[in-house]
Amino acid sequence: MPKQIINTDKAPSPIGPYNQSVKAGNLLFISGQIPVNPATNELITGDILQETQQVMNNLEAILSEAKLTFEHVVKTTIFLSDMSFFAVVNEVYGSYFNGDYPARETVAVKTLPKNVNVEISMIAVVSI
Repeated sequence: MPKQIINTDKAPSPIGPYNQSVKAGNLLFISGQIPVNPATNELITGDILQETQQVMNNLEAILSEAKLTFEHVVKTTIFLSDMSFFAVVNEVYGSYFNGDYPARETVAVKTLPKNVNVEISMIAVVSI
């Protein structure tokens, strides 16, 4: 089964040997996004609410490039630098969905790329 690489300049460029997303069959696998503003390449830090909004906006840009929305998302993984951020991240994250939430896990990790506080990856179904 061939895979299709889907990248957009409306989300941050990868900082390593990977793509923003890969479509395989009827699934889109979106790499973990961190709070980098793609227009300025500026890292958003110091405010977990703004950081999470930027991450979700980056994910939305990749979904849009694939002609998808958050309604197509079936699985997410949230990585936090500190579980004390959970409530704020959860609130922002939830606001991007219409109530039909995907499966998810949230884990606290020792460090994340560029020492950010939040990273989120997703899997979406191309046809519902």
